[in-house]
Amino acid sequence: MQTFIERRVWDKRMLSLRIHDYLYFQVLSPGDIRYIFTATPAKDFGGIFHTRYEQIHLVPAEPPEACGELRNGFFIQDQIALVERGGCSFLSKTRVVQEHGGRAVIISDNAVDNDSFYVEMIQDSTQRTADIPALFLLGRDGYMIRRSLEQHGLPWAIISIPVNVTSIPTFELLQPPWTFW
Repeated sequence: MQTFIERRVWDKRMLSLRIHDYLYFQVLSPGDIRYIFTATPAKDFGGIFHTRYEQIHLVPAEPPEACGELRNGFFIQDQIALVERGGCSFLSKTRVVQEHGGRAVIISDNAVDNDSFYVEMIQDSTQRTADIPALFLLGRDGYMIRRSLEQHGLPWAIISIPVNVTSIPTFELLQPPWTFW
């Protein structure tokens, strides 16, 4: 029987952190969504995080589905894009963000009531590749992040990614109140 520690993967060379194939990030601003969120990496495309970003912008893509040219592509350069599922493949979205200079993409489910089901992002049949990390985020989490930004009139959130949750005492884990861990 495999133990929790055996299933946990910590690649110190790459500073890539995954626990049960989850990757964690924390929203630092705006304060009303200052939680640690769970995402899952793409199964068979995209890169890994080679460094930890203590503060980087999470920029909602315009248009949200990110299937073509982005109206706010300038703001995504050297940042992380938040896009919505739908309209084209996960790989296509990742490539659009990569072509705009994004460091990673977080793709949230377009079902805003999804607070527990992670979709496995797989490569499409085009044989294309992507080099930046691609993560899947629950629809409820993506919706709450975008809603908070709209309410505050902010163009982006500030996040820290990846977050090593094994170093945080359980009572200090700031989990979204709408999501079960």
